[in-house]
Amino acid sequence: MAELEDNVAIPEFSNLVQMDPYLKPFEKDFKRRYEQLQKQLSKLEETEGGYDQFTQSYKTFGVQRQPDNSLHFREWAPAAEALFLTGDFNAWEKFTHPYTKQEFGKWELILPPKHDNSPAVDHNSKLKVVVHTEEDERLYRISPWAKYVTRDEKSVIYDWVHWDPPNPYTQIHPRPKKPKGLRIYEAHVGIASPEGKVATYTNFTTNVLPHIRDAGYNCIQMMAIMEHAYYASFGYQITSFFAASSRYGTPEELKQMIDVAHSMGIVVLLDVVHSHASQNTEDGLNRFDGSDSCFFHSPPRGEHKLWDSRLFNYSSWEVLRFLLSNLRWWMDEYGFDGFRFDGVTSMLYHHHGMGAGFSGDYSEYFGLQVDEDALVYLMLANHILHTLYPDCITVAEDVSGMPALCRGVEEGGLGFDYRLAMAIPDKWIQILKECKDEDWDIGDIVHTLTNRRYGEKCIAYAESHDQALVGDKTLAFWLMDKEMYTNMSSLTPMTPIIDRGIQLHKMIRLLTHGLGGEGYLNFIGNEFGHPEWLDFPREGNDQSYHYARRQFNLLDMGNLRYHQLFVFDRDMNLTEDKYGWLAAPPAFVSAKHEEDKVIVFERGRVLFIFNFNPSKSFQDYRVAVETPGTYKIKLDSDDHLYGGHGRLDHNTEFFTEAHGFNGRQNSIKVYIPCRTAIVLANEEIDYCY
Repeated sequence: MAELEDNVAIPEFSNLVQMDPYLKPFEKDFKRRYEQLQKQLSKLEETEGGYDQFTQSYKTFGVQRQPDNSLHFREWAPAAEALFLTGDFNAWEKFTHPYTKQEFGKWELILPPKHDNSPAVDHNSKLKVVVHTEEDERLYRISPWAKYVTRDEKSVIYDWVHWDPPNPYTQIHPRPKKPKGLRIYEAHVGIASPEGKVATYTNFTTNVLPHIRDAGYNCIQMMAIMEHAYYASFGYQITSFFAASSRYGTPEELKQMIDVAHSMGIVVLLDVVHSHASQNTEDGLNRFDGSDSCFFHSPPRGEHKLWDSRLFNYSSWEVLRFLLSNLRWWMDEYGFDGFRFDGVTSMLYHHHGMGAGFSGDYSEYFGLQVDEDALVYLMLANHILHTLYPDCITVAEDVSGMPALCRGVEEGGLGFDYRLAMAIPDKWIQILKECKDEDWDIGDIVHTLTNRRYGEKCIAYAESHDQALVGDKTLAFWLMDKEMYTNMSSLTPMTPIIDRGIQLHKMIRLLTHGLGGEGYLNFIGNEFGHPEWLDFPREGNDQSYHYARRQFNLLDMGNLRYHQLFVFDRDMNLTEDKYGWLAAPPAFVSAKHEEDKVIVFERGRVLFIFNFNPSKSFQDYRVAVETPGTYKIKLDSDDHLYGGHGRLDHNTEFFTEAHGFNGRQNSIKVYIPCRTAIVLANEEIDYCY
């Protein structure tokens, strides 16, 4: 193996080392990973006719209708003694339709069409696989490749439903071009309504998509779409990987939802959970063939103790077939534009991130603690996705800071486009919990927002679903708490708590948007300062939907301050759309003044000025700027429109002086009121990135 490693050349590894020379001592690790990837690709070429064919196994596994209307059933159940098909089609006779055993643990069954030439299994009828084990157990299972599963109201178990509609939905709108600056709206279909119930794909299409478009977001990250038996898991305990959740509607309604989003120029990402799977056996993957392994490692390696879930065996050929085909399925069948990979930290390390502090020492990212099977799976997935779909977007949820996570596979990286900047929301919550306004550590805030690996793109966010889930609460609620119930009318003067909350809510989001990354994310409802928190119906809350909804009705009442927060959020996105700071290189921070509580930075030749001081405004405050010219205010958090105090004149022109300051060649003098953020732009500049 050592000889092979020395012969492996990573085509563009020199780029990676040039960017980060500290990676040079780990060249052997990079080579070993890259060689494993190349071995997998060669093996796919030799045994499966290449990765394109292999990753379309959703066309040959599960149930497939043939041109003559016969139905072909195929499963992988290596530990099973026998397989049978039962269902509505044969009056639930258990043993009349046996599968035939093939090599490599595969099983096949062909059902000829009925006498009238229609398929033997009707659309929307129920099926089950009967598995006989070596221990003589008889198990009833759902096909791992099931495309649709439903649950009767009185049942706790999901049923496999044959989905083959006579008039399938055909998408007509092309995928939008990959945005240069991602403005992500993180959404959950089930909570996307003010009503206390599970909302639908159709509701999302009709009522939420226009809202997202109007709010200036160009990307939606759909959570909890892959079928999960337990609603309160927020979609993280997947039971059926190829099934879109039926609690929101039909597969065709989801296809329509994505098609309509595309017509609005919005790309749609799926939150894909390939890091673990539900423990469920009757309606999940667990013990599908009666063994404690099959798709997973045997315990203890195959169990995640904290999540109470099963862990995939990424070295298994059939697991690779299943997971890679799963990615293709969501891209090809539904028209998704990419993925947010959940739980990447858990995948990358044998310790799953549990008890690991990740100090930033590079030895933490290499060596025996790294699960290289999982790492190579992610390299393979990214390589295949980006080769077949050049505009595909992949985002990694990783808290560890794994180097080269977001560098190309050809450099030895894992190939993701973006990583989530997970330290940023934690910092904001910590500050609001622990610090008085006058004690905010401006340098620490700036450090948290700018502390990212050079050349690896980040998605910045002030809060996501994680911060809203029960046990925590939204930023707006941290800021204003119970006063949001009584004092949000714009017809009455603001109380001190509401005033502070409204101003800081806007400033925190703009600072995160401008300084924190190459993309920005907002969780559904938080763009207008959604109150309270998120809690799904469960035993502990008497199955209540009260907190499992988004109160868009608060926006419809124009005399509430939620509308002011929404308009600011919208204009912040539209200003970014015009000036493109997310696609620009990282910011130059010229001021982080602890006593004044002022932050100044330039990004994309746009000038951002923040005064977090709770009581002091500054007249003729000198601010550094590189490019000479005339600057004008383009966004002002203190505008009356946004619930501000209207202390700035937007007609003012700021002329630069050739007065070098804070590391820049020029400067301007401005008035910055307390608790105000302003964005200025030089209209003489062409803003193209």
